[in-house]
Amino acid sequence: MTTVDEKCLEIFPHWLNALGDDLLVLLRAAEVREVPLDARQALVGAMNYVFKSLDLVPDGIDEIGYLDDAFVVRIGASIAVREKLDGLPGEVTAALEKLATEGDTVKEFLGPNLHRRFDTYVAHLARGAARGRAVADICATDEVFKEFASDVRSFSKGYQKPTFSKDKRSLIKLRAFFEAKLPE
Repeated sequence: MTTVDEKCLEIFPHWLNALGDDLLVLLRAAEVREVPLDARQALVGAMNYVFKSLDLVPDGIDEIGYLDDAFVVRIGASIAVREKLDGLPGEVTAALEKLATEGDTVKEFLGPNLHRRFDTYVAHLARGAARGRAVADICATDEVFKEFASDVRSFSKGYQKPTFSKDKRSLIKLRAFFEAKLPE
């Protein structure tokens, strides 16, 4: 029988490799004006997280620095798909739903208490800001959204996929960051 950690050691490298593409899925969904505002804000908040200078796991931490970003993308997608997402191309809907489903693995990995705290944290990102841009402004102002979308595309294009050695100690460090930094 596979443990949660063994499962995550297999899955997390794929999430790290796909982070740039996953952000583009969120962006394609957020660009559709028919998407309800709450869903758009959840998507933009999740994308905006990659630009935060002080995130849960510093991006420079070997192997795990971008896993928190990959987690946020999945939970942000989960929050968004709870809304009625009319007007999205079928492939975008399918990709968002896949990311949302992968959020279950985040929940499994973190356990109930940490996941509750993380889910609340990600939900609050919709009211946050990064690089001087508030999520509300990004969603409300076409010019700000265009600049933001350009930054997301640029990040995605330049994203350097980190290596992940599938060492259980990496998972211990990752959980420790979440435990220490997530608000109670």
